[in-house]
Amino acid sequence: MENQKTSVLTKKDVTKTYLRWWWTAELSNSFERMQALAVGASFAPVLKKLYPDEEDLKAALKRHLGFFNTQAIWGSLIHGSVLAMEEQKAAGEEVPDEVIVDFKTGLMGPMAGIGDAIDGGTFLALFSALGASFAAEGNVIGAFFIVLWSILNFFEGYFFFHYGYKLGRESISKVLRGGLVKSIIKGGSILGMFMMGALSASMVKLNTVVALNVGEKAISLQETLDKIAPGILPIALVFFVYWGMTAKKWTSSKILWILIGFSLLGSLLRLF
Repeated sequence: MENQKTSVLTKKDVTKTYLRWWWTAELSNSFERMQALAVGASFAPVLKKLYPDEEDLKAALKRHLGFFNTQAIWGSLIHGSVLAMEEQKAAGEEVPDEVIVDFKTGLMGPMAGIGDAIDGGTFLALFSALGASFAAEGNVIGAFFIVLWSILNFFEGYFFFHYGYKLGRESISKVLRGGLVKSIIKGGSILGMFMMGALSASMVKLNTVVALNVGEKAISLQETLDKIAPGILPIALVFFVYWGMTAKKWTSSKILWILIGFSLLGSLLRLF
């Protein structure tokens, strides 16, 4: 890569830029510019190193003070790539200002969508559910799942920032074309289904107290069901909720009211 031949920035400079972005990404949000001030503050030290001339430095800072908003971790790919482009521009290569600005603004939406779906919608939900299941039983280990997630999230962003810097403008297309995103989503879905099954088995409780009189002997319906398939009633309830949400398009509020009504009716009829 041409930017590696004329490298001015060290790995330490790149890491410091990422650290500044990590700490400030959500601190400067405003309706006018969202994360722009955090971007400018993160890039300021390296831009000073790249552009000794005051006018060039002012122009570079202005490029990074326009409206910007994305998911902080996956957005690190954008910043790493932009940092490589700024280094190429400072070295005298033909990199117009518009290319840098358009690259940032054009990719902030897609990276936000991918990052929110994978990090926030999948893995954060899994770690939170695992932590909550331990915490509900009074186990202090539950708190460490969120800490562990934060650590993994930090190193995920670190990798993306350096990867983006290493490959420059090619980084985003390589990640998307290489199938990395699809593999992560597929893996997260498999893990999510596995964990949802485990959590359903441990947290969803449904037992019946119905007893059938056969001759002079009372046979417990619950014991009979447990011999056939332990946990069959809780899993049936889970599949009912799933059916209601997918096939019938019921809202969570409607399902909640149905479950409350079902519980009250079952209790009145002495089924549970």
